[in-house]
Amino acid sequence: MAREDVQKKWEDRIAAFRSSGEKASRWCKANHVDRRGLYTWMKRLSASSNSSTAAKPTTFIKAKVTPEQEPKQSACLRIRLGEAVIEVDAGFNPALLRDVVQALEATC
Repeated sequence: MAREDVQKKWEDRIAAFRSSGEKASRWCKANHVDRRGLYTWMKRLSASSNSSTAAKPTTFIKAKVTPEQEPKQSACLRIRLGEAVIEVDAGFNPALLRDVVQALEATC
């Protein structure tokens, strides 16, 4: 029997086994198939299908890269003390702001 014929026979057997839903030992006994042979051919055919899949050439696709949008400005509060300007963003530290204002009042 030619190699291709043997491989085709095992492909058919494996397909029949998988579609049966039976355990390998039960299916092999009912179909007069060596269980170790079944597993050997399942592994062999799986490896050959994986290697043929891996041999496919790499395909590249075009990708459009768009620049990131600038983050939206958060609400900002400007405080003028003389010539000094303090910008306070949302989520500021009140204690730090108080210390800065007191320091600027002392120098102005």
